[in-house]
Amino acid sequence: MALRDRLRRVLQRPGSTDIAPYERIVAAAGELEPRMRDLTGEELAAAAREDLAGLCAAGREAARRAIGERPYDVQLLGTLALMNGQVAEMATGEGKTLAGALAAAGHALRGERVHVLSVNDYLARRDAGWMEPLYTLLGVSVGWIGQETAPDGRRAAYAADVTYAPVSEVGFDLLRDRLATDPGDVVQPAPRVALIDEADSVLVDEAMVPLVLAGAAGGPAEGDGRSYAELVRRLRPGLHFATDEEGRNVRLTSAGTREVERALGVDLYAPGGLDALTAVNVALHAEVLLRRDVDYIVRDGAVKLISESRGRVALLQRWPDGLQAAVEAKEAVEASPSGEILDSITVQELVGRYPVRCGMTGTALGVAGRLREFYGLEIAVIPPHRPRIRVDEPDRLYATAVDKDVAIIEEIAAAHAAGRPVLVGTPDVAASERLARRLDRAGLECVVLNAKNDAEEAAIIARAGAPGAITVSTQMAGRGTDIRLGEGVTAGLLVIGTARHHSGRLDDQLRGRAGRQGDPGTSVFFTSLEDDLVTRYAPGEKAKAPADDEGRIESKGAHWIVGHAQRVAEGVDLEIHRNTWRYHHLISLQRRDFLAERDRVLNGDAADRLMRERHPDRHAELGGDVAGAARRLLLFHLDRCWSEHLAYLADLREGIHLRSLGRGLDPLTEFHREAVPAGKRLLDRARDRAAAAFAELAGLDEVDAGTRRPSATWTYVVHDNPFGSMDERAFRGLVSLVRSRRS
Repeated sequence: MALRDRLRRVLQRPGSTDIAPYERIVAAAGELEPRMRDLTGEELAAAAREDLAGLCAAGREAARRAIGERPYDVQLLGTLALMNGQVAEMATGEGKTLAGALAAAGHALRGERVHVLSVNDYLARRDAGWMEPLYTLLGVSVGWIGQETAPDGRRAAYAADVTYAPVSEVGFDLLRDRLATDPGDVVQPAPRVALIDEADSVLVDEAMVPLVLAGAAGGPAEGDGRSYAELVRRLRPGLHFATDEEGRNVRLTSAGTREVERALGVDLYAPGGLDALTAVNVALHAEVLLRRDVDYIVRDGAVKLISESRGRVALLQRWPDGLQAAVEAKEAVEASPSGEILDSITVQELVGRYPVRCGMTGTALGVAGRLREFYGLEIAVIPPHRPRIRVDEPDRLYATAVDKDVAIIEEIAAAHAAGRPVLVGTPDVAASERLARRLDRAGLECVVLNAKNDAEEAAIIARAGAPGAITVSTQMAGRGTDIRLGEGVTAGLLVIGTARHHSGRLDDQLRGRAGRQGDPGTSVFFTSLEDDLVTRYAPGEKAKAPADDEGRIESKGAHWIVGHAQRVAEGVDLEIHRNTWRYHHLISLQRRDFLAERDRVLNGDAADRLMRERHPDRHAELGGDVAGAARRLLLFHLDRCWSEHLAYLADLREGIHLRSLGRGLDPLTEFHREAVPAGKRLLDRARDRAAAAFAELAGLDEVDAGTRRPSATWTYVVHDNPFGSMDERAFRGLVSLVRSRRS
C-alpha cells in the first residue's frame, strides 16, 4: 500500500492533492448507505454530524429523497475536498452544484455559517431554490440574496445557516454595514465559511476588482465632457496622436498638442493647464482605446461594461469617474452620477476575511500557483463519473485573419450539413456579431449569445444541442447551464474557438461545453498570426514556414508563437495581480486598524470615554444621552477621515508613478513611504475633529445637524488594472508628452 501511495503521488496531476483518503471515506459511505434508508430526517442530520463517511452516506440519502438525485461517488469526492478547505476541480456536467450543497450542509451541521458565493444573481437564486428541499430535510436553513433584495430580506437571508449570494452583493452589504451608526442596522453576521462557485473566475479573474460604496457629491460636468469628446474625435491618428504597439496607451504628438492648444486656447504645460491636459488625455483614451461592443456596449441609454472573463454585461461595473464620464460623453448618453468613495474592498480581501475558504470549478489547475500564493488553497482534481471521450483536435493556424474566417465558415457549414450542433466561441461581442453576419450571408442561420442578450441565456443554451443548431457565443465561463445533446445527435457537440483567449483556462472552459458526462464531442481552435493575442503579446515573432494554398500553416514553430503569446499574456496577468495586491495589502492593513477602532466606538464606550477625557466639564454640562451623541460624532468623523484617506491614497498611487519614473525610484516603495505615516495619523485626526466638534456643541440637538451623511449612496464595481487602467495609461501619456515637449 505504501508503494501504491508513492506511485499515486508521482503520477497525480501537478498542482493537485492526493484524493486517495477521500476515496476511502466514500467507500466507507457506500457500506453505510443501506442503513440510511430507514432513518428520519433528524436521524440523517445526526448521522451527517458524526463523521465524514456519515455525512456522505446521509447526504446521499437526503439528496435521493429530497431532489430525486443520488450523488455519484465522484460528487462525494468533491464534497470531501470542499469540507477539507480545498478547491474541487470538476468537469462541466459533473454535478458541482449538488456536491457544493452537501458540503455547505456539512459545514452548517457542524455549527459553521456558510456563504455560497456565486458569480451572478441567477445562479444564486437557482441553486438556493434547487437545493432547498435537501437542506430542509437535513434541518439546515437556507436563504439567497440578489441585487433587488431589500434590507429586511438580506438580514433574513444572512440569518440562515447557508446563504447563496453573488460575491459582489456580499461585498456591498459589508461596505454598507461598515457605515452603520447603530449596531441594529448591521445585516451581515461575522463570516465563517466561504464556498465559492466558479472559484477561478472569482478568486483570480476578479480578485483585484474593487467593490465600491460611493456617496453623493454633486453632478457630473456633462458639458465639458462632451466638448472634450468632440475635440479628440477630430484628431487624426498618426498625425495628432499615436498608440503603442500593444494598444494599451495613446499619446498626443507634437502636432496634436499644438492642435489641442489652438482649439482650447490654453498652454497645456503651463501651471494652470494640468486639468485640461488630463481631461484631453482621458477623452483620448476613451475615444481610441475603449471599443464599443468589445470593452462595453450601449444599452437602454447607458454605457454597460463587458466582463472579459464572462463575455456578458458586468452588472454595476464602471470605470473610475473620469474615464466613465469620458466614455459616456463619447457615446452622447446621460452621464452617471459621480461622488466620493466612502469605502471599498477588493474581492480578494473580501474572501480573505473568511477563516475557511473552499471552492469548485472546472478549470483550477491552470491557476494552482495563484490559488496557493494568494489564498493558501490546494486543488483536488476529481475524476469524471464517466470517462471523457471528447476529441480535442490540434489548433488550425492560418497566416491571416481572412483565411481563418473562411475556414471557420466552411467548418461550420460542413457540421451543419451533417446535422451536428455547433457551438462557436468568440472573444467579444463585436466578433460574435461579425461572424453571425458572415454565416447569414452563407445561408446558415445561427443564434447569438453575448452581452447584448444575456437575459435569454438559459433558453439559448437549452437549444444549443439540437441537431444542426449553430450557436455563436462570447466567453462561456459562469453560464451555469449544460448543453444537452438532442435526439439523434450521435457525433456530439462540435465546439469551435475562433481565437485563443489570453488565458488557457478560458479555452478549457469553452472546450468543456462538449463531452459532458461521457457524451461524444469535438473541440478545435482556429487561430491566425494576426489575432490580437499574437500581435499584442508576441509582436516580434515571425513565422518562417510558408502557408499552403488555403493560408494554413502547419509549422511547429508557427504554432509555438501562439502558445508563447498566451504564456506571455498569462505571465503579464499574474504580475498585474501581484503588483495590485502589493498596493491593496497596505490599504487592507490600515483598514483593519480603522475598523477595529470603529467597532470599539459602535459597540462600546470608546467615544464616551474620549469626550470625558478631553472635555470633562462639557460632558457633565450637556446631560441626556451624551454617550449616544459622542458615538455619532466620532463615527461621523472616523468615516469622513477614512473617505479622505482613500481619496488621498488614490491620488498618491496615480501621481507616484510620475515622480518615481523621473527619479528612477520604485513606485511601491515611494507609495509606502507616504501612505504609512498618513495611515498612522488617521485615527488621531478623527478623534481630534470629533472632540473639537463636541466642545462646540450648545446642545445635543446639534449633533445630528453636524453629522449629516451623503443624501444618496450607491454601489458599483471599478474596472481597475494597475498596468492597463485608463488612469495609469493617461499618466504614462503625460510623461511621454512632457518628454516630447522638452526634446
